[in-house]
Amino acid sequence: MTTSPLSVSSLEALLESAHLLHSSLNLDDLLKHLLRSVMGRLLISKGLIAVYEEGQMRHALVRGLPKLSVGEIFNEEAARGCGIDLILPIGNEESPEGLLAIGQPLNKTVDQEDLDFLRALLGIAASGIGNARSHAEARHLNQALDQKVQELKTLLDLVRGLTSTLEPDEVAQLLTLTLTGRWAIRKYALIAWKKGHPPVLRLRGMDLDHLANYQAFEAEIIEMQEAMRVADLRESPLKDLLRSSQAEVIFPIVAGDNTTGGMVILGSRPGNLSYSESDLEFGTGLVAQAAVALENSWYFREAIEKKKVEQELTLAASIQENLFPASMPAIPPFDLAAHNRPAQQCGGDYYDILLKPGGDGERKNYLVCVADVSGKGLPASLLMSNIQATLRALLGRFDSLTELAAHTNELLYASTPSNKYVTAILLDFDPQGGCARFVNAGHTDCLLLRDGCEAIWLKATGTPLGLLPDMPYEEQFIEFRPGDLIALFSDGVTEAQDEQENEYGEERISNFLRPLVQESAASIVSKVFEEIDRFAGTAPQYDDITLFVIKWPG
Repeated sequence: MTTSPLSVSSLEALLESAHLLHSSLNLDDLLKHLLRSVMGRLLISKGLIAVYEEGQMRHALVRGLPKLSVGEIFNEEAARGCGIDLILPIGNEESPEGLLAIGQPLNKTVDQEDLDFLRALLGIAASGIGNARSHAEARHLNQALDQKVQELKTLLDLVRGLTSTLEPDEVAQLLTLTLTGRWAIRKYALIAWKKGHPPVLRLRGMDLDHLANYQAFEAEIIEMQEAMRVADLRESPLKDLLRSSQAEVIFPIVAGDNTTGGMVILGSRPGNLSYSESDLEFGTGLVAQAAVALENSWYFREAIEKKKVEQELTLAASIQENLFPASMPAIPPFDLAAHNRPAQQCGGDYYDILLKPGGDGERKNYLVCVADVSGKGLPASLLMSNIQATLRALLGRFDSLTELAAHTNELLYASTPSNKYVTAILLDFDPQGGCARFVNAGHTDCLLLRDGCEAIWLKATGTPLGLLPDMPYEEQFIEFRPGDLIALFSDGVTEAQDEQENEYGEERISNFLRPLVQESAASIVSKVFEEIDRFAGTAPQYDDITLFVIKWPG
């Protein structure tokens, strides 16, 4: 291709255009100046510039071509059909920045000098377009970086706020303020829940009060796992509900082992702006931080409640401990000792020794009781205190144990739930006479070890106290001799289990006590508890254990 030197006027025009083309880094301004310069110099009424966008050559500027529109993919045949006569590449023909397409000039043809001018001008424009695109890309990257910085700052501010509170309601408020402030949203809803806690609900501009019945949507929210546009949700009652409230997006709140759940629902943005993928990603990050904070706040509440319960149980255990005798009365020549160990902080076993009112001079009788309330823990301990108060109130009002047991049964039956009852062995002990009478109200068989050898079992003589009304009780007589030992215990002794769930049993307790009859009552009680622990090994204590020993040294 031959070129001729440009005229002075053409060179001056090129210099001026070069200055203008490189004075702006705005691509639209640059392209407008380029097309205006060409059409003005050649007196052309039809022209367009196409540039590459997303891998396609698309119209960027269109003048005098009503059938062609900006943004359309360039089609040479269509362009020529509309009056385009000359198409030139902007820059390198192999990889041009774009195309210049013009119609015929008025009253002339495009000569060689015009072509040389156009090619020179388009070469200058190519570098300007490249610079403008690089600038636009850098600006876009800077904007994206600035947005990421702002998002990070927002996230850090939210985390800072979340770490300063341990209240679920405040966590929800911080999250909704952050999200709505970010996108200037006027309508939103948030619900979060954890089993065992009341749900957290915040609403603005949405009629979603019935979200408090979150169980209907819980499984669907937990399965969601990621932010979703409402339009993309599968058809379901939840989608119908959100659509009716003009919700746009939903962020699931899922943390821990799926015991914490919930959702954040956002309405439309001002100006009909849509939520981009980066918006959903950003919102997901915020909600994930809030989910952890909600989980922590609920754990904190549980820890506080647990601490309160522990304090209350400690107090209850202390009160219960004071219900047991502080010490055993001195009743020579008899030796007495007792101990109780609950399976939990509070228990339902009870033992006592009460001096019966009245008596003849130095002759004193005692009521010895070992009782076992159905159940364990605090409820059992409350009923245990009830049996203690009942026995102390009735003591001395009845001459016989059978009457005492019958009236105790009626009072407990009237004042306790139908599934609560008490097994008890009541022993009317006459130290001077060396004898005793007993009533076994559905209690475990207790033991009289005669002279350290013969085992005599004190079996049930009636039903548990408080179980059924109007029940009769029978009392039986025991003759007490020197060398004898009475062991009154709860079923926590005989039913203690080892790792294989084998029970300790009556035979083991009688065999274990025989060699100990010469030791003190306190030593016997201590060694029985040690023996039970040895037998149980690593197995936990399932039931309260109580042992009361009365020994008449031989």
